[in-house]
Amino acid sequence: MIYDRYDAEALHAAFGIRMSSIDGLGVGAGWGRVAPGGASTSHQHDETEFFVIVEGTGEFVVDGRRHPAQPGTLALFEPFESHVLENTGETDLVFLTQYWRDSGRALASARNQKRTGFGGRPVFVFSTPPTPNGDLHLGHLSGPYLGADAYVRYQRMNGTDAWHLTGSDDYQSYVVAAAAKEGREPAETAAYYSAEILQTLALMDIPLDQYTVTDTAPGYRDGLRDFFSRVVASGWASVAEKDALFDAESGKYLYEVDVTGGCPGCSAPTGGNICEDCGEPNTVADLADPQSSGSSGEPRRAPLARWSLPLHVFRDDVAAHQRLGRVPARLRELADRLFARPELHIPLSHPSSWGVPPAEKDVDGQVIWVWPEMSYGFLHGIEALGARLGKEWQAGDPGHDWKIVHFFGYDNSFYHSVLYPVLYQLAHPDWTPDIDYHVNEFYLLEGAKFSTSRRHAIWGKEILTPESVDAVRYFLARNRPEDERTDFRRDAYDAVVRDTLIGTWQSWLNDLGARIAKQYDGKAPDSGNWTPEHSGFLARLGTRLDAVTASLGSEGFSLNQAAAELDGIVRDTVRFARREARTAQSAAWPDETRTAVALELTAARLLAAAAVPVMPRFAGRLAAALGLPEATVWPEAVEPVPPGTEIRLADAVFFTPAALSAPASDPAPASQSAPPSAEEDAG
Repeated sequence: MIYDRYDAEALHAAFGIRMSSIDGLGVGAGWGRVAPGGASTSHQHDETEFFVIVEGTGEFVVDGRRHPAQPGTLALFEPFESHVLENTGETDLVFLTQYWRDSGRALASARNQKRTGFGGRPVFVFSTPPTPNGDLHLGHLSGPYLGADAYVRYQRMNGTDAWHLTGSDDYQSYVVAAAAKEGREPAETAAYYSAEILQTLALMDIPLDQYTVTDTAPGYRDGLRDFFSRVVASGWASVAEKDALFDAESGKYLYEVDVTGGCPGCSAPTGGNICEDCGEPNTVADLADPQSSGSSGEPRRAPLARWSLPLHVFRDDVAAHQRLGRVPARLRELADRLFARPELHIPLSHPSSWGVPPAEKDVDGQVIWVWPEMSYGFLHGIEALGARLGKEWQAGDPGHDWKIVHFFGYDNSFYHSVLYPVLYQLAHPDWTPDIDYHVNEFYLLEGAKFSTSRRHAIWGKEILTPESVDAVRYFLARNRPEDERTDFRRDAYDAVVRDTLIGTWQSWLNDLGARIAKQYDGKAPDSGNWTPEHSGFLARLGTRLDAVTASLGSEGFSLNQAAAELDGIVRDTVRFARREARTAQSAAWPDETRTAVALELTAARLLAAAAVPVMPRFAGRLAAALGLPEATVWPEAVEPVPPGTEIRLADAVFFTPAALSAPASDPAPASQSAPPSAEEDAG
């Protein structure tokens, strides 16, 4: 017999609460206590675990969903379900827990699309708001915008209420620099390029559910001031006098586009405020050998009072936030580096006439810095979207059930994954934001960074047409810089279009259509007798479906892998067809031959469904050529084309030869070209 009783004196700190162990049960077990107003830290693990509430009241928070916890409640958590136990009562909440490892159950949970789905929660997917100081080129499009679009398309196919939101980041200092070059006001420049950006996204087949133009959006300025005042009211943001840099000749305040120097973290050349190489912020005054863009003299250093935030005191809060959602190791490592500093004071305001001044009058002639501003902009976008949908989503009262998903370039990582969670905590202390992060690295062009100033770019409008958009989306998905910098090369793009999309995909589909027209009067045949090779190929198609599903899901999202799996479906089928062709003309094997052809059509149907998030036009055209409606639901199984369906593949044209000339150039006149660093600010 094993006999054990709850003993408050035996408890020790664990998972943010107090716990003790029970030995001898053959599984992990223990007692736990959550004090009034307290909560366990969010965590997930490979064990199966259940809690039994003994006394007290509270709530379980499981993957963002809340469930009551009271005496007699049993809650079982599948492997990898994030869970929190909160005490909402006035007395201790006491529970018994048991946990054990089951490898089969853990694997099933890892594969379970319902677990990784979002239930009835609204999912707001943000691509980094682009800076309207220039149009979008392939460096921009390959990252946040294509990623967020494919993510939303896949989630919708799985029944999720997901929306793609972004907007123009109007108050960037880069807009002021572009306007000066063009001889226009910043508002004119922002409006012009914002419209151009929207057109390019449309050409890329990236529809948006919400596009916030921050300079003209109703209620935006007042909402931003209110958000900033909430941060100030927390007591952590204050006016602090710290060193700043000024141009030696004009005396102009220097930050962002106006100054360059050596990064204090990695020594790489960088602009003001953020290092594109290591991702660490700088305060401008700590740059090594700073150089003003306005004059050749050494910038003058002087103290300046600005709103400031001591970010270093929030180390534990950022760590707790990063345990809640999908936070890649790249971001967690960045946070570790940042919080290794003894201090990290971040300015929240800068001297400028372009932007939104805070409601507080503690400093004159300053505006809320555009990067802290963006944290409010996301909430404003949700409210604006809700107003159109008839939803009562409020920027000033974020919902506990909101799921936010961010796509951005690594140079934006500090703001999104470190600064913004802290600002949300200060402005909305009762809200625990549940955010997933998807980050990409820089995309290179012919071995060098995309550069507006050097006219080293391929602009979206140069390459995107209704005939080319699927090829561009496929190539960028296959080649986008997810974990490391990758390179767009014209010859590689040409080769993929020529050899993969036309020479392999389209060639197979046309040949399949010709064989069906000749042998089956243009109708899909029913399968006949099955050989072991046939059933083996069907199983392989099922494996491909599982793999592309995993690559588009919320936890393992990778367009690189998704594109590889789509190509794998085709290449598997081409090999299968080549083997089966040896007996295709034999009068002795007609039943086996039509089974093989039916399986090729099954593969084509799978391709038409699985390609929707990555190549929506191609997917729709292929479905139509197969006599099927465009897929709107993600396939749970590999399904054949119904026998007798008219097949129109023989003459179908899905892709055309690449028409991309070199060298690429800025589509705008030189007088309207964007300034240096424009490409970095759009993510």
